[in-house]
Amino acid sequence: MSYDDTSLANVPPVEDKDLLIPRQKYLLSGVHVGTGVRTKDMERFIYRVRPDGLCILDIRKIDERIRVAGRFLARFDPERVLAVSARIYGFKPVRKFAEYTGATHITGRILPGTLTNPQAPLHLEPDVVLLSDPRVDRQIHVESVRMGIPVVALVDADSMLENIDVAIPANNKGRRSLALVYWLLTREVMRQRKVIPPDGDLPESYEDFATRIMGVR
Repeated sequence: MSYDDTSLANVPPVEDKDLLIPRQKYLLSGVHVGTGVRTKDMERFIYRVRPDGLCILDIRKIDERIRVAGRFLARFDPERVLAVSARIYGFKPVRKFAEYTGATHITGRILPGTLTNPQAPLHLEPDVVLLSDPRVDRQIHVESVRMGIPVVALVDADSMLENIDVAIPANNKGRRSLALVYWLLTREVMRQRKVIPPDGDLPESYEDFATRIMGVR
């Protein structure tokens, strides 16, 4: 028996008009395909579990949380938002988010003391932090909590939600998934700030936010 997670039969019933983008686009990006490990914290975001053990995240909740996070991030001064990704597939999406919204960003290795030590080579004092994966971006997460900085984070089925203020359920490991979430989040922030109209779009597609695979054009 075949289990095709791009099939509309495998997602909860919802009309395209009620989503930020047609649900087929969500499915094609793999944003809903979570890990085989799940935590109790994340049960409310999981729609079902496939026979092979992989968790399928609820697209309605992914969409809802991107809206919530967009509204939340739009409240802050652009340069006081810090977007982070230590995972390579998050590098370009984070850079694009920062480019469009004016946020500060860090990709790659994060030096201890970035938020807590004023003498650190790169010391930052953001008002809010956006993490691509709280487990991989743990250094900034720990320092954010220590400094009382609110945290927005992309969380997969295996994530813990402790010390996360706004959680966005999503496949936070996939190249296309990260690109889509950051593209949508960028668009939402810009809409909320009235930089673009309420139904406005970005000049680039979400594919333009995706990290290229070596050797693939």
